[in-house]
Amino acid sequence: MKMYKKFEPELIDTIKSGGVGVLPTDTLYGLVGSALREDAVERIYQLRQRDLNKPPIILISSLADLEFFGIVLDDEVREKIADFWPGQVSVILPCASEKFQYLQRGQNSLAFRWPDRSDLLELLDKAGPLVAPSANIEGLAPARTITEAQNYFGEQIDFYVDQGEIDSPPSTIVRIEDGELRVVREGAVEIKE
Repeated sequence: MKMYKKFEPELIDTIKSGGVGVLPTDTLYGLVGSALREDAVERIYQLRQRDLNKPPIILISSLADLEFFGIVLDDEVREKIADFWPGQVSVILPCASEKFQYLQRGQNSLAFRWPDRSDLLELLDKAGPLVAPSANIEGLAPARTITEAQNYFGEQIDFYVDQGEIDSPPSTIVRIEDGELRVVREGAVEIKE
């Protein structure tokens, strides 16, 4: 287990090879791993004791990353999300690909967030999309510091990136269905439906 103060280049190799760890996102500390590696995703579910039917939020570095998941946005959806992306809003989009059952958890949709944080975007661009639920055991308070995260995960993970206390609301989650925007969870950004 390694401790960092910033997003070091070696994190890219660790993540690409299936490693998981805690790092600051644009909202909270997240327990992260490659969204393209089923083994990393399953490890995160076990570590967090997460409800197996609950899909995770996936961080992306650009709209182009949606293509990894076979998602093509129409102009209407692009217009709707342009108001708050990049930003602290997670968007649930349809994704019926059998290949991503380990992410969809039977929902036929996935939630994505394009964060507005330059160092994180640089990491995402090089390491690929990351699954990033908050750094806590399901049902307990999200870790605001690395010490709190270590109390949850100890030596069971590969790295921690310590950037002091983070005390932010979680992302707002929205769903776009039949051209309509619906707020699923109130969070860091207020959105009028």
